[in-house]
Amino acid sequence: MALHHPRRLAGIRFPSSRRTSGEGAAAGQTAARDEAAPSAVALARTAAVLRVLTAFTFLWAFFDKAFGWGYATGAGKGWIDGGSPTLGFLSGVSAGPMEGTFHAWAGDAWADRAFMLGLLGVGVALASGIALRLAAGAGMAMMALMWVAEWPPARHLSDGSPSMSTNPFIDYHVLYAAILVLLAVAAAGRTWGLGIAWARLPLVRGHRWLL
Repeated sequence: MALHHPRRLAGIRFPSSRRTSGEGAAAGQTAARDEAAPSAVALARTAAVLRVLTAFTFLWAFFDKAFGWGYATGAGKGWIDGGSPTLGFLSGVSAGPMEGTFHAWAGDAWADRAFMLGLLGVGVALASGIALRLAAGAGMAMMALMWVAEWPPARHLSDGSPSMSTNPFIDYHVLYAAILVLLAVAAAGRTWGLGIAWARLPLVRGHRWLL
């Protein structure tokens, strides 16, 4: 037995499940874009991983120079043993417009303290995910000074020997500076870090440069 009389259904238009070719193509393109585009979560986690790796780089440099772990700093020559973290590097500067200035700074107590506190401060900020803007500013200043000390644009050192510079402009100091800026702009401390809690502090809310 029929539930509805055929004549009563004659004037009724049911929605069609078919799509036009244009609608189907547009839906397919949207789906393809959604599948190809990385998610916000993936980008945030990628930035967090980059932040932690960069933090490890700065913190390792600090502890090796402070305690003489036998890598870049020999055992017994650490900062706590009376060694100077800046003496070897700055006294070895042999090119660039600040060569004499760096030689004068080499081994000075204030230079050692500033350098070590910079390494520690940037490393802790990156590891915890707080004050990334401050870390970016301090890290950029450190990287700029180290770039000038190595002076990649020089083809020859002050004694006339080849500098062996691999790139006259972009070296690892520039890359580190760019990474620090990227992490600060991306607010990378909000993922796997204390960035959200830090941003809620009254002092930080009133002074956004502390983020």
